[in-house]
Amino acid sequence: MSRPAAPSLPPWLAHAFRSQRGPVPWSAVTRGALAAGPLLLAGVLGGRVADGVLAAIAAMLAGINDRPGSRRASVRRLGVPALSGALGLLVGTYAGQQLTAVPLTLLLTVLGLIAGGISAVGPVASAAGTQLLVTAAVGAGMPAAESGWQRALAFLAGAGWLLVLRLALPTPGAIGGDFRFDGERDAVADVYDAVAALLDAVGGAHATARRAALTAALDHAQDALAGPRLRRHASSAAERRLHAQYAAALPLAEAATALAWAGEPVSARAAEGPRRLAAAVRGNTGTGPLPAPSRSAPALRALDDALLRAAETFDRAEGGARRVFARRRDAQDVVRAEGGERRVFSGWRDAGGAVRAEGGERRLFARRRGAKGAVRAALGAGGREYGLRVALCFGASAAIAQALHHARWYGQHQHWYWLPATAVFLVKPDLGPLASRVLGRAAGTVLGALVFAGFAALLPRPAGLIVLVAVCGALVPVATRNFAALTAVVTVLVLALVMVGGEPQASAGRIAETLLACALVLIVGHLPMPGERGGGVRARLAAAGSAAHAYLVHVLSESGDRAERWALRREAYRTLAEARTTIALAAAELPALARHTEGTDAVAAVLERLVDTTTACAVHLDDTGRLTPRHTRQLRQLLDELEQRPEWSGLPAAA
Repeated sequence: MSRPAAPSLPPWLAHAFRSQRGPVPWSAVTRGALAAGPLLLAGVLGGRVADGVLAAIAAMLAGINDRPGSRRASVRRLGVPALSGALGLLVGTYAGQQLTAVPLTLLLTVLGLIAGGISAVGPVASAAGTQLLVTAAVGAGMPAAESGWQRALAFLAGAGWLLVLRLALPTPGAIGGDFRFDGERDAVADVYDAVAALLDAVGGAHATARRAALTAALDHAQDALAGPRLRRHASSAAERRLHAQYAAALPLAEAATALAWAGEPVSARAAEGPRRLAAAVRGNTGTGPLPAPSRSAPALRALDDALLRAAETFDRAEGGARRVFARRRDAQDVVRAEGGERRVFSGWRDAGGAVRAEGGERRLFARRRGAKGAVRAALGAGGREYGLRVALCFGASAAIAQALHHARWYGQHQHWYWLPATAVFLVKPDLGPLASRVLGRAAGTVLGALVFAGFAALLPRPAGLIVLVAVCGALVPVATRNFAALTAVVTVLVLALVMVGGEPQASAGRIAETLLACALVLIVGHLPMPGERGGGVRARLAAAGSAAHAYLVHVLSESGDRAERWALRREAYRTLAEARTTIALAAAELPALARHTEGTDAVAAVLERLVDTTTACAVHLDDTGRLTPRHTRQLRQLLDELEQRPEWSGLPAAA
């Protein structure tokens, strides 16, 4: 007899045990060890313990946002939340000093409404909203003799120190003398590897997953190259080369997607070229001979033309283009006549100048959402729903914390920030499903508080606690892979910081406050709100529908602006990936919440097939100037299927 299958965990519980995998980010671990601990030590040695504690808290929060990526992207990812945190600390400190309990609670509730709406704009805005509320709670609930602006400056100094470490320290394995672009270089190389992986999977069961992986790689490279710079355009030859290499990967990705749509397997030779290009990017070297794939179909011809253009982009030395043509003719006679060579280059002239032309770089490397789009996202259905929940959780937790404070439930110390600060993290949907967040936070806090109680009884003060802070700072980049683990590490770190600042050991109180915050957020998370539930999911899906529609209209118009087409394609796939992530998190909620977004995953799947088909149409139009009956039939079927789905009919008309 066959053994019965083991029962699977429900999604909301399985998510709590899920962890990201990958190599240990040793560079981030090193930065974490050099951030919070040394800053606290400097504050203690300089006689400014309170400033040292705040600087260490800022470094810890910046360390949570210190994810893999380029140095340029880290400026926005770390700097924007740090500025928001300093503002929250400034407002919270002065409000806590000047306002009584009721006006202070109302102010914090309004801050929660604003920060919640802003968080719907994107990941950086979400981190900024979180730090705004956490530091506002700390400023109001941790009385101190220092003025608000002094505390804000100490906070900025701590976050700025970690950002300096991020920009100054080379990543292990980076090319000597060119370590500024190690993150960008890896991100662009990963795109070529993802193209090769998709070509290997064409016609197989893993093609859809490989196409999603290609989208993720392109998103990461786009973010890595789109960070702030002092000059409008790329300021060095190395940077311009990376930008050109990224631009050269876009038509390769387009051709590979069209091949995956066709579903006919291609030879292993087709993937060899992108792999060699990936190695050339990582090693900052030339490409060497590139094998030419077959040119028997429009998508294969597009792939070969894209490889030819990429090789010409990579090989800029004198005579390089001639060597490329010589090598390719040895492999296969790609350009069979002088007229054919002119056709290939004339077709690529606009694409080759896309990075250099004014506005072209902005289209290829930046998101298509401007200030109006950000405001629309913050004030839309998703922003309103999330803002109301954050405001209710943050305001209620602040009111309860102040009531407990005036009832002297906290004992000797005067700090009541833990409860509202905990509620801020618990209410964030991008950290996982609600039940999973509550379980992870409760388990992590209990574990962290018990571990700290043991260390506090054994370690000398303050030296032992400072070492403990440094060790926890080094563990933060690894602990971010699981919410419970991150909570445990942060709990130990924060308890050590506040004890150095003069607060007595209060592990039991922290556990009780955390459990109270968990109960509060669970209740608020299930309360009915004005408007339709699942507004965040529907807002993401509507944005994906609008982007897919804009991409389809552009392709069918047969415009010759390839840079615009690639930018629209990037936005369509990127918004779809964001919608997919949001839908997956919503589906893992408790059944009472998950039912509000049922069917949205099917809509996203139809949109993905529509964008894939649009990409195949674009490649075919480039080659023949007309669509086949299969293309038009597939487009018509997908559009009809989309209109017939009831989940789609409730979305904004713009989609």
